[in-house]
Amino acid sequence: MKYYLIAGEASGDMHAANLMKELLYADAKAQFKGFGGDKMQLQGLQLVKHYKEMAFMGFLEVIANLNTIRKNLALAKKDIQSFQTDVLILIDYPGFNMRIAKFAKNLGIKVVYYITPQVWAWRHRRIKQLKRYTDLLLPILPFEKQFFAKHGVESRFVGHPLLDELTINSGKSVETEKPIIALLPGSRKQEIKKMLPLMMELADHFIDYQFIIAGAPSIPSSFYRSITGDSYLPISTDKTYEVLKGAKVAVITSGTATLEAAILQVPQVVCYRTSGFSYWIGKQVIKVPYISLVNLILNQQVVAELVQADYNKKQLIQEIDKLLNKKHRTVLLEQYKKLIKKLGARGASKRAAQAVISLLK
Repeated sequence: MKYYLIAGEASGDMHAANLMKELLYADAKAQFKGFGGDKMQLQGLQLVKHYKEMAFMGFLEVIANLNTIRKNLALAKKDIQSFQTDVLILIDYPGFNMRIAKFAKNLGIKVVYYITPQVWAWRHRRIKQLKRYTDLLLPILPFEKQFFAKHGVESRFVGHPLLDELTINSGKSVETEKPIIALLPGSRKQEIKKMLPLMMELADHFIDYQFIIAGAPSIPSSFYRSITGDSYLPISTDKTYEVLKGAKVAVITSGTATLEAAILQVPQVVCYRTSGFSYWIGKQVIKVPYISLVNLILNQQVVAELVQADYNKKQLIQEIDKLLNKKHRTVLLEQYKKLIKKLGARGASKRAAQAVISLLK
């Protein structure tokens, strides 16, 4: 079978690569082509466009890069046809992938959406589009199946692939003479510029701790150094799990990393800051009570969230002090155990691959 996959960022590359590995077990003659990254290439993907050329964050940046996005869409459409695709597998990245889903479905190509768009948070109109333009939805968050069912859309919850990824590839923890506070400023350059400078200021207050910046795999160390300057803070690139495993506390920009820290049992404070305009737009369209996946899945405030003006040095210090308190940590770690149970059993990638193969048969 010919599988065309589209992942638009680092986490999608990782999860798609694991899915491809399982598909190869079931279909030894599988051919893979599409948009993705290095990890997908290692599993045999014929790479058409790297996600590093596609990751645009925020309303203003998307507008500024509309011409590039249009060219990427045209390239994907042309290539899907020329590849004579049997099934299109879309991984997250909804702004782009929803358009491709419609195109492929109209050509009669089977469409699978793995790691479904967060329609429960915003853009509810996409629910009807998902029903119309996909053949199989594979959500990975426990509440998504019920959400889709409520709106008359069938889906198959396969569990969260991070449970497998963190078990297999977390590696040894980073060790230093002092206890570690991990800084995760995000996976995109715009986020890092916004978040990292304030995170760095914490090192002057917690002098008995070693601060380590967990560098995203798609961002070169030179970019971090352009922000940190002559700072002595070490940067550990593409070793996020190892840094987290060794950390006493983590300061994390909202995203998948909040879930990674919870699975690895690391107390965290979740932060986010964007431009005033982007934040105002977001407030109008995003209809969820929390920004972190931990709080959303548990449906309560378990980890602190510091957003926009609340993301300041004073409040950061207060929250870290709480996380260093043994009693507070114990309560938080018990909540993490509940979260892990909700994420389902291990083997998400294998179940997702089996669902795709069943669809094709």
